[in-house]
Amino acid sequence: MKRAGSHRSPPTRQARVAESPGLDHYEVLQVSPRADGDTIQRVFRFLAKRFHPDNPESGNAERFKQLMDAFRVLSDPELRAAYDARYEEQRQARWRIFDQASVTDEVAADRRVRDSILQLFYAARRRDPDHPGLGVYDLERLLGCPEDHIKFHVWYLKENGWLQRLENGMLAITASGVDRALDDAAPPALGHPLLRAVE
Repeated sequence: MKRAGSHRSPPTRQARVAESPGLDHYEVLQVSPRADGDTIQRVFRFLAKRFHPDNPESGNAERFKQLMDAFRVLSDPELRAAYDARYEEQRQARWRIFDQASVTDEVAADRRVRDSILQLFYAARRRDPDHPGLGVYDLERLLGCPEDHIKFHVWYLKENGWLQRLENGMLAITASGVDRALDDAAPPALGHPLLRAVE
């Protein structure tokens, strides 16, 4: 005879998703957490066709599986809501590098953000020279700064020739940008948490 209270109901789908978010589904689908359902559908179809194992040129079974998992969660309103709740907690815990004072219009704080952006692009280029691109959403996520604030600094870096737009729409550091990043980085800065995050 079972004792009362000894049986526990299995966790719901929403609970499993919230407890084990795994990969960053938004990163896998290359969309913003604010993307609507139509955008997610459209991007998924494009990427699924590209990475389908039957595609002889760009097929990738592991990447395709990640896409399927991400789409399964983000296309289901209930699963997405559960995932988003956990995602926001983790985003705050892992990526809140600057405090609110750094997102002001003060020159010193702006320079700190710009230097950090350049270091992120430097680390991305050094890690994978053939695919060095980052998007504005990547920067927003890593730095914890608003998108509009990031765009200002990206504009500044592009105007100075330190960043360039790639054919795939992503941004990457230029040779001049690498020189600038190296000039700005004192030896202790090589252990900067931003660089460790990208590496």
